[in-house]
Amino acid sequence: MPRIYIALDLPEDVVDQVDRLCVGLPDVRWTDADDLHVTLRFIGEVDHATFEEIGEALADVSAPPFDLQLQGVGHFPPRGQPTTLWLGVAPSEGLQTLKRRVDRHLASLGIPADPRKYAPHLTIARIRAPLPESRFGSFLKRLSLYRSEPFSISGFTLYSSLLRTEGAIHTPEARYDFVQGVAERV
Repeated sequence: MPRIYIALDLPEDVVDQVDRLCVGLPDVRWTDADDLHVTLRFIGEVDHATFEEIGEALADVSAPPFDLQLQGVGHFPPRGQPTTLWLGVAPSEGLQTLKRRVDRHLASLGIPADPRKYAPHLTIARIRAPLPESRFGSFLKRLSLYRSEPFSISGFTLYSSLLRTEGAIHTPEARYDFVQGVAERV
């Protein structure tokens, strides 16, 4: 059964910039540049028929293009031992509108809503072991004022994900342009 999610891809120049920030901490697995994305909606495992229905329903999602900007740094969980490092996404009405439209289309297929509050972010690393507090604090301080240049979003991608011990393999299954009905199978 495919394990799927919907994400926003980043322009190459933003990926390159983020990739250069991913240094300076021991015992972390940095996200490969090819895997950097902002998750719009995690769906999880679905059967093949549902996977096809989702792919078709997403072709009906339309929205005007909008700008996004990455800003700041944080970690999950917010309290206790961190396991994930991320860059934040500046508030964006365009992003929230797209999220609502995608959720509405998924709900029409009987896909339950995600009970967690949507917190758009870009995962940059998985933390393997407790980090030295001084180095971790310095890293967070260095990136706390980080802001990318605004970049345009004009579509989204349906991905499948295969979990492995050395990290997941993310495969684009279909790309959707905001012009209603335009989908490109990958």
